[in-house]
Amino acid sequence: MNKKLYIGSLSYDTTDDGLRELFSTVGTVLSAEVIRDRYTGRSKGFGFVEMETAEEAEKAIGEFNGAMLDGREIKVAEAQPRREQPRGSDRRGGGRREQRRDSDRWGDDRRDRW
Repeated sequence: MNKKLYIGSLSYDTTDDGLRELFSTVGTVLSAEVIRDRYTGRSKGFGFVEMETAEEAEKAIGEFNGAMLDGREIKVAEAQPRREQPRGSDRRGGGRREQRRDSDRWGDDRRDRW
């Protein structure tokens, strides 16, 4: 079993230290992190805790999955490896930049029309 745990359904008020404090009651916590939005700094509602041993991780899942933390019932599970996404698949849309600047979709230069 993996020693890294996924912690879901976190309150926006939960901190890294709060996670560390809770999980340290069942073993040695190597790291605890609440994932935050890079622009706003607000919690995304999930985080990760890494325990020292697989046995401690299993104990934490049994003890804390469905437990209350900061007024929310949290989900605790073994963390899955991050899936790699191909470059350019950020799904933000917008089209190609060079088509939007000075030419229409057929390649005609807009400046030559006037």
